[in-house]
Amino acid sequence: MSGVAVTQDYVDDSITFDSFNLDPRLLQAINKLGYENPTLIQTQAIKLSLEEKKDIIAKASTGSGKTAAYCIPIVQSILAANLSESQIQSVVLVPTKELAKQVYDYLNQLTIYCGKNIKVLNLNDNASEQVQLSLIDELPEIVVATPSRLVTILEKNKRLDLTKLKYLVVDEVDLILSYGHEDDLNTLTNYLNLKQNMQVFLMSATLNDEVNSLKETFCNKPAILKLQDVDKENKNLVQYYIKTNDFDKFLLIYVILKLNLIKGKILLFVNDLDRGYRLKLFLQNFGIKSCLLNSELPVNSRLHIVEEFNKNVYNLLIATDESNEYDEGEEQDKKQKKNNNATEYGVSRGVDFKNVACVLNFDLPTSSKAYIHRVGRTARGGKSGMALSFVVLQKEWGKHKIATLPSAKKDEKVLTKIEKTQTKLGYELKPYQFDIQQLENFRYRMEDAFRSVTKTSIREARLKEIKMELVTSERLKRHFEENPQDLATLRHDKDLSKVRTDNHLKRIPDYLLPKGARKDPKKIGFVPFNNPHKKGGRVRKNKRKVDPLKKFKK
Repeated sequence: MSGVAVTQDYVDDSITFDSFNLDPRLLQAINKLGYENPTLIQTQAIKLSLEEKKDIIAKASTGSGKTAAYCIPIVQSILAANLSESQIQSVVLVPTKELAKQVYDYLNQLTIYCGKNIKVLNLNDNASEQVQLSLIDELPEIVVATPSRLVTILEKNKRLDLTKLKYLVVDEVDLILSYGHEDDLNTLTNYLNLKQNMQVFLMSATLNDEVNSLKETFCNKPAILKLQDVDKENKNLVQYYIKTNDFDKFLLIYVILKLNLIKGKILLFVNDLDRGYRLKLFLQNFGIKSCLLNSELPVNSRLHIVEEFNKNVYNLLIATDESNEYDEGEEQDKKQKKNNNATEYGVSRGVDFKNVACVLNFDLPTSSKAYIHRVGRTARGGKSGMALSFVVLQKEWGKHKIATLPSAKKDEKVLTKIEKTQTKLGYELKPYQFDIQQLENFRYRMEDAFRSVTKTSIREARLKEIKMELVTSERLKRHFEENPQDLATLRHDKDLSKVRTDNHLKRIPDYLLPKGARKDPKKIGFVPFNNPHKKGGRVRKNKRKVDPLKKFKK
């Protein structure tokens, strides 16, 4: 469906949407989207929801059509009920603002021919709180929100009544719980009438104990749908790791990207906001284009960046994943954990990144669960993909102060947990063996570029981005019209200093390349710094030192 990628492997050719006896307006919208056959999960969910009025718990992977599996029966039921008075009949809970926008847009496409019969409201859009409260007073039939946003609105608008709610959807349940929204869901139960005949949809990529606890709270004898995961059957995800030190991460990423050793679109993760800017500015020295996605940006800007990446305007997206998800049994301050998980940046999960060839963990995540969510952005819908992770050796950690990341101190321990988890899922993480000496030719340039990225340049890059957001903000448009001097001040403010960009850094001279690739660039493959004859070092046939002056020809 539009905005929701559906894999052909999941389509049910034995049935059409016409056979569900849907409202002609809804059927017309589905036909406009260009779909004749539902997916397997849609066939089962629509039948069980409309014919048997069952609560539904669905486990299905990305590309299986989960969004339409709950949207279509809800829209159909609202149209069939044809209530004379407006009321909020359905609430759809999603983990991120970006996914809220995606579901909202899709629902608008499904209800395009429904006139005023069905109104949809996204509580996580960019409108002010007062505007949203007034829109809620109009009693839209379907409300889309993140759990925390809905609870906030409920606490401020005492007139908002959800006791007569007919449909409740919790989409991407596992992700909502991993964001730390469990408390919000528990709070929400105080505003619902769980004893009434309310139909519940719990949609998730995995079914675990946390999902089961929600089933006990919200569901009444649910039908559990489990769709065989096509991606797991194909095993199209290959996973590598490289053990290195803090500083050599920058050498590795420079060589890998500059020599195009990874083909296709790359989603690169860092664990710190400043680090994202440092890496972007560092790569900029070499003429390597990238876009940056982080929680500091407004939601509209984030959506625009994702759209640009999906349209192939950029082939490298640096995602700042600031989550701190710790595995069970790992000690952490509870208050800090709650604050961190409450951040709705929505980078590694809930965003529809398209055609990602490689997930590159420049900074290893702090838990195996976070690793799963990151690498799940590639090898989707039957396509192949690769994950490459840089792992800092504990004995090397902290030796280069500026390049050091605090969380990297536990990289080796986290890697052990990741390997165990992936083994259970049927995957294997392989160490990538290469000759580090082959990279030494590039070290001088890397160090030169790294030094140019100072704390001041990082701060100014962030300020420049904020300034651009102010200048282009729709909210401030009227203010600038009434106060043109403010706009002039912003536009003519002191130019921010740029990171030095030397043209010679943008090209790679032949002498820097591995010897075998100097005459034939095609010999460069995926991180090709291997020596097939000797591991861990180069073979030198001629050990004699040559005096260059004696070789000089007149």
